[in-house]
Amino acid sequence: MPALPSLSLLAEPLVDIVRRSGRIIREHWRMPSHARHKGRIDLVTETDLAVEAFLVQELEQLLPQALFMAEESARPGQQPGELCWIIDPVDGTTNFVHRLPHVGTSVALWQKGAPVLGVVNVPMLEECYWAVAGEGAFCNGAPLRVSDAQTLEDTLVATGIPYTIRQDLPDVLDKLRAVLPATQNLRRLGAASVDLAYVASGHLDAYYEMGLRPWDVAAGMLLVQEAGGRVTRSDGGPFAFGDEILATNGHVHDAMVAVLRQAIRH
Repeated sequence: MPALPSLSLLAEPLVDIVRRSGRIIREHWRMPSHARHKGRIDLVTETDLAVEAFLVQELEQLLPQALFMAEESARPGQQPGELCWIIDPVDGTTNFVHRLPHVGTSVALWQKGAPVLGVVNVPMLEECYWAVAGEGAFCNGAPLRVSDAQTLEDTLVATGIPYTIRQDLPDVLDKLRAVLPATQNLRRLGAASVDLAYVASGHLDAYYEMGLRPWDVAAGMLLVQEAGGRVTRSDGGPFAFGDEILATNGHVHDAMVAVLRQAIRH
């Protein structure tokens, strides 16, 4: 296998590729969306497929030795390889269909069990977030840092609603009952990659969600970590794909774990 270029050298062309993929989303924004259901409330559009095809073509040229794990073409049960691009072409497809601007494209380079490069582009808001392992996180070129909120009362939290909401409604409601009175308030943006980018940038102080896939979180978790935050399971243990994720500014992490554990006990 050819030697892997340095992460710093890969970052600039990667950001350019992901930004260029945003042109497809902006062009399709003005046209009708022909969505189909791949689950009861899980949508896919021609835009998802077009963005994914563009990214795969461009990233294959950037790093030919890397495999791909992309939302619309992933095999059931597929796990990322030792060197693998993990792609969500349109994170927040339901937002896209309803023309809500919190729509992200998430691309991470996964190497030996961890993300080493990550980009989350939010084209309709003209925000592009990226991170390089060990070198920090950025938005449109400016360094990112998580918030300095120290207490839950000062913490704005985000969450998401799983596609399995009919089965998981009691658990979702139990956590809402625990989190809402303990924090400043809660938001539901509808795109996990954007939620994680907002924790990294300090817009949000904490974020938790169940039922996510690798392409939802691979880039965003690196953003949070490189911006000085913390990512674990919701019970505080080491996070792995498939776990309920908890991402915070670090200061309120243990307090959020305690609140979410309280919801489980009840």
